[in-house]
Amino acid sequence: MEALGVHNPSNGIAAIGLGGAARVNYNLNESELYEAALRAGEAELTIDGALRAVTGQHTGRSPKDKFVVRDEHTDPKIWWDNNKPMSPEHFEILRQDMLAHAAGRTLYVQDLIGGADADNALPTRMVTELAWHALFIRNLLIRPDRATLTSFQQKLTIINLPSFRADPARHGCRTETVIACDLTNGLVLIGGTSYAGENKKSVFTVLNYLLPEKGVMPMHCSANVGPDGDSAVFFGLSGTGKTTLSADPNRTLIGDDEHGWGENGIFNFEGGCYAKAIRLSAEAEPEIYAATRRFGTVLENVVMDENRVPDFDDTSLTENTRSAYPLHFIPNASATGLAPHPKTIIMLTADAFGVMPPIARLTPEQAMYHFLSGYTAKVAGTEKGVTEPEATFSTCFGAPFMPRHPTEYGNLLRDLIAKHEVDCWLVNTGWTGGAYGIGRRMPIKATRALLTAALTGELKKVEFRTDENFGFAVPVAVPDVDTTILDPRSTWADGAAYDAQATKLVNMFITNFTKFENHVDSKVRDAAPGVLAAAE
Repeated sequence: MEALGVHNPSNGIAAIGLGGAARVNYNLNESELYEAALRAGEAELTIDGALRAVTGQHTGRSPKDKFVVRDEHTDPKIWWDNNKPMSPEHFEILRQDMLAHAAGRTLYVQDLIGGADADNALPTRMVTELAWHALFIRNLLIRPDRATLTSFQQKLTIINLPSFRADPARHGCRTETVIACDLTNGLVLIGGTSYAGENKKSVFTVLNYLLPEKGVMPMHCSANVGPDGDSAVFFGLSGTGKTTLSADPNRTLIGDDEHGWGENGIFNFEGGCYAKAIRLSAEAEPEIYAATRRFGTVLENVVMDENRVPDFDDTSLTENTRSAYPLHFIPNASATGLAPHPKTIIMLTADAFGVMPPIARLTPEQAMYHFLSGYTAKVAGTEKGVTEPEATFSTCFGAPFMPRHPTEYGNLLRDLIAKHEVDCWLVNTGWTGGAYGIGRRMPIKATRALLTAALTGELKKVEFRTDENFGFAVPVAVPDVDTTILDPRSTWADGAAYDAQATKLVNMFITNFTKFENHVDSKVRDAAPGVLAAAE
């Protein structure tokens, strides 16, 4: 076995049972990983020097194939309604089989950090058979300095062997694809999928398990900070605008996807960005577009033409095309990944029903209600069988990554909002003037103007009305924003059709929240949409 690069032999690959590998490459840099990926035929170069890889069957995460080991430690802590259990016995068989599968193979090891706050950091060792996966995770997590690497001691190990095929009968899983998390012993096993997002979300899942016990709130959000230290957090599911709206030339980007909120403020879990690339353009998102055209960036499932020019409008492989690059590729990104306690929280939703206002002010109780709801909507045509808008409720804006019960995260958030007197806003980046297919997408110019007013505090000074359907406060008029757009009903040609659509969505919220009613206090229950209208 040949070991290359910076490593600590006493804490090497043999210590986790992979001593039978033919060759182990420790902490290779970008150039070395490029050479290895190209030599093995794993990826291709784009005309701009990025590394482009195609993931085959799996072009997104496989949440139905994700399991958590159920043992005496995890049993009372895990939200089992949301997490599939795996027995310790099945996990051990899986581990042994994956170690045997790795024998004689070339492996790549990256020693990295999850979490910019030293008190809450998760040293992570990533082991994979794909060089481009090693580059991906090197881009996405935080790179320790060379001195730290010589004494690196991981608390989490991820072993990812895409060529391994699980046996449901033998391993206690569902298909040949498996993501198995042993949270007690800090080991994640991934097999049967080449989709690189599984790597970063495994780190996020483990941090979501560990941090609440330390009083730290893990968040599926982007974050930025203004020149006066006025940081802001942007919660939102995929497609709602987290990455786009947090990339503000007038504010410093802390990170685009995962953060923690502890006693010292907020901190990025990552050292890079994993941006959606579909329909990406230099005009709409110049900083992200520029990052895709650099050596070191990984493009995932992006189609190239015969001249190796990426075609970001081509969806023939998937809608979920991605670009993974280190945070310093964004010109105004934070070098530390740290920021003060937020002054503003933005909860993003892409309402394809066309009934929610472009912005609304939330009370702390309403903020907890909408955080636990985690609403957005799928639109027709994006998935097989979706012919009209479909509501999606993903609690805490990231249910697949939440091992604990949502109310643990919700209570943490509510307490932090109250303690630091944070302003909370709900922003709709979805449709106006009608549902998807009839109305139009909320103008990005209006969204940015409203966000700027919220972040500067100017929005708190305007007149508000109470929305009759959702009960939150909506501005009546805002400088530089078309007043009509602030009243969703007035943008519809048929007011009765709007009312019917709004009632439909309100009822979806109420039905979805029934599973949380016994876990929250009366003030949060009373923050439900429709309650105000029913009382009148």
